[in-house]
Amino acid sequence: MKTTHFKNTIISYTDQGKGTAVVLLHGFLENKKMWDAFIPEWSKKFRIITIDLLGHGETGCMGYVHSMENNADVVHEVLAELRIRRAILVGHSMGGYVALAFAELYPDMMKGLVLLNSTSRADSNERKTNRDRAIKAVKQSFQNFISLSISNLFSEENRERLSESIENVKKEALKTPLQGIVASLEGMKIRIDREVLLHLTPYPKLLVLGKKDPVLNFEETKEQIEDTQVQLLSFPDGHMSHIENQDALRVALMAFFKSVKS
Repeated sequence: MKTTHFKNTIISYTDQGKGTAVVLLHGFLENKKMWDAFIPEWSKKFRIITIDLLGHGETGCMGYVHSMENNADVVHEVLAELRIRRAILVGHSMGGYVALAFAELYPDMMKGLVLLNSTSRADSNERKTNRDRAIKAVKQSFQNFISLSISNLFSEENRERLSESIENVKKEALKTPLQGIVASLEGMKIRIDREVLLHLTPYPKLLVLGKKDPVLNFEETKEQIEDTQVQLLSFPDGHMSHIENQDALRVALMAFFKSVKS
């Protein structure tokens, strides 16, 4: 583990392997450990960087709203420290929102983009209301909020089959401070629509979706890439493809990384 500072906040990250840089960004209530099953293989061929986003893992909080732009600047700070000029960004869920913000703020640094169980669209009014409800819920009962939130990310069929993995995700999520959770919910609520980036940017892009994702409607999310060059990879399961479809995802993303020209 390595650290750097951004606006008086400690940022935790890892850096392993050599070659084309691949930056892995975790989702809400997750941290950089979510990528542990992928790093040993991927780091044989690529330089793999994982980053704890604001208020998650071993990275500190920075105020009461962690915007996607704030997080994108954190990613930029880490890449600047490592003297990396261009990279492939992979973002799971909220990490995808951060990757899109980075792509808009630092377009010349983009080599490729993977949105993993994520969307380029802003929150609907209904989703914003749900974020406000979530903020109230986590303040009222931290543990109940974490437990329900994590279980609801998996397809129903997988909740029993993957019960041990789900418990491990919950344990990591419980390490997320209340301020980090609330600030991230506030940040996701105000994020802007970035669908245009899927249509107009020149680098390779991949959208990975679960057909039974309880969070993102598969058909609606898929609409974003109509009439684009974005590749689609779909799985039959939920929002946690890195666990529900781990082996297939490991192979598919490795193939995507190899396809991105240096």
